[in-house]
Amino acid sequence: MSFVTVQFSSSPDLQSGCEFVVTIVAICGLAAAAVTRSQGIIRFERIVSLNRSYWMSHSFGRKRSWRFLLEALLAPSEKMRVFNIESVIDEFETVTKSAGHHQRETLRKILEQNGKAEYLKNLGLGGRTDPESYKARVPLVTHGDLEPYIQRISDGDSSPILTGKPITSISLSSGTTQGKQKYLPFNEELVQSTMQIFQTSYAFRNRFSNNILAASFREYPIGDGKALQFIYGSKQVKTNGGLTATTATTNVYRSEQFKRTMNDIQSQCTSPDEVIFGSDYRQSLYCHLLCGLIYSDEVQFIFSTFAHSLVHSFRTFEQVWEEICTDIREGVLSSRITVPSIREAVSKILVPNPSLADSIYQKCVGLSNWYGVIPELWPNAKYVYGVMTGSMEPYLKKLRHYAGNLPLMSADYGSSEGWIGANVNPSLPPELATFAVLPNIGYFEFIPLEKLGMQELESSLTSIHYKEAEPVDLTEVEVGKEYEVVITNFAGLYRYRLGDIVRVTGFHNCTPELQFMRRRSLILSINIDKNTEKDLQLSVEAAAKLLAEEKIEVVDFTSHVDTSTEPGHYVIFWELSSVSNDEILHSCCNCLDLSFADAGYVGSRKVSAIGPLELRIVRKGTFDMVLHYYVGLGAALSQFKAPRCVSQSNSKVLQILCMNVTSCYFSTAYEN
Repeated sequence: MSFVTVQFSSSPDLQSGCEFVVTIVAICGLAAAAVTRSQGIIRFERIVSLNRSYWMSHSFGRKRSWRFLLEALLAPSEKMRVFNIESVIDEFETVTKSAGHHQRETLRKILEQNGKAEYLKNLGLGGRTDPESYKARVPLVTHGDLEPYIQRISDGDSSPILTGKPITSISLSSGTTQGKQKYLPFNEELVQSTMQIFQTSYAFRNRFSNNILAASFREYPIGDGKALQFIYGSKQVKTNGGLTATTATTNVYRSEQFKRTMNDIQSQCTSPDEVIFGSDYRQSLYCHLLCGLIYSDEVQFIFSTFAHSLVHSFRTFEQVWEEICTDIREGVLSSRITVPSIREAVSKILVPNPSLADSIYQKCVGLSNWYGVIPELWPNAKYVYGVMTGSMEPYLKKLRHYAGNLPLMSADYGSSEGWIGANVNPSLPPELATFAVLPNIGYFEFIPLEKLGMQELESSLTSIHYKEAEPVDLTEVEVGKEYEVVITNFAGLYRYRLGDIVRVTGFHNCTPELQFMRRRSLILSINIDKNTEKDLQLSVEAAAKLLAEEKIEVVDFTSHVDTSTEPGHYVIFWELSSVSNDEILHSCCNCLDLSFADAGYVGSRKVSAIGPLELRIVRKGTFDMVLHYYVGLGAALSQFKAPRCVSQSNSKVLQILCMNVTSCYFSTAYEN
């Protein structure tokens, strides 16, 4: 190994005013060249294969020769982009060590950039950019407070309403949480923060770990290859004002920054764009599976936005795998693919490969109930990746079944409104995943929350079951306490309450690490009972254990508060993997009822202020019908979250559920 270090000062042959430091390492025909830029220094990095004799015979002392060599290494620029893991981690460490400073700077940038916005001017900020003035004049808001402003933007008002620069596109939430999609302003700064989050978490997944008993190693090394990504665009609509409205993920996937970043972090999708943005999500899913198998040896990890999408994908694979094998064996795409753009794009990469088809077939028939199908078919995959916290936790058992010995890794913490934190502790299981807040992608506040006592609940006239204190800054949160997240971003959301409850588990330098706990909104309440999505999830998990001996799974579930009866009662909808008997299902119903441990619920059930819980079993495929309904409204398959409570106003979904009920059971748990 030989090292040559040459330093140029300002040179007319190179960029004027810049200092170049070039390091060349020659190892058996391999060469690495790095040009670094830091505070005025430019950095390029590239590993290339060159003839060793070329390197040794070249005159390194001549600037002209160096310039020729650099041009050879650095062009074409798009192919020469290389992601530097350590520099990303170094930047993250630097930023988080001075988190308070970067928070103030980020707020200053947001307010300077958007200072002429009508919303901020009307609040009397008067050009002030300090946190104290900002919090004194700008109120905490929810989406409903900003909706009139967003509607004006959507209707074509291009004046500075929420931002200094005009908003050119709108993001749509999935609509599964509240039954309808929310319109949210979207701009290029949100794309940039998305890429920063992706790069940060990727760097920590692939960083070198130091072990005193061994050499440095990468715990989850990603080499040259691809990612099997179950990602989907959603349909785009035009608002009254001509703006494009689509899901936040689609806005990101269509950006050039996304494609460059995926290339940088070696996460190129196995499927062509025509599959990602196909008009029929069922056909796109089939082709994702097919393309993933065509490139099976190159796949480094498996990804989708949410765990639900991953489970849905492999449930689908169980049904179509033989058809996919036929496609690969014959080199002809299934007739089920009718969208011309998808068919043309996939047909270009599909060639007859009988040996691959036979290998896939033998592996599939050798599996026991599809356990470990992912590592079996994608032997070089290092992990399965996606959002696995909150409402995604019920899918983890099935996902672990498919993943076998591959680790599950929870993706980063964000929402349609913006990103909050990156997973910098990737070895933690999804149930314990934490997210370090990036102090320079937004301005964050946290509302301290304390649960009300029983007497306070009984006297409360609202559905809020927390005491609130004044919001605190990012660096002022305390370990072990719970908070609601408040975000201010570059796209026109100011002191916006996300409705997410998080717990602070610790700090990474000076920035907090957050564990997502639950959505704040109550989903089940009739009297003084107050049960959250997490309470429902725990009740379903407890009751589902009674089905385990019969090897029956709860495929999916939701709930409804039925006040058409007197007294009102909870209704739980279950879709099961196979049929169970009445005795076991009645026991499940009782278990559900008893597992709601909220004091208000238990007390109300004992005095019959709330009626017996009802368990309704729906036909197989019912939740796919719910998914299809939301995708038809504009949600992306990969962004879909089954609604955990269906209100009376969400009449279409309630109708789908009720029309597919096959049997129902009422609890006798509180009968004397």
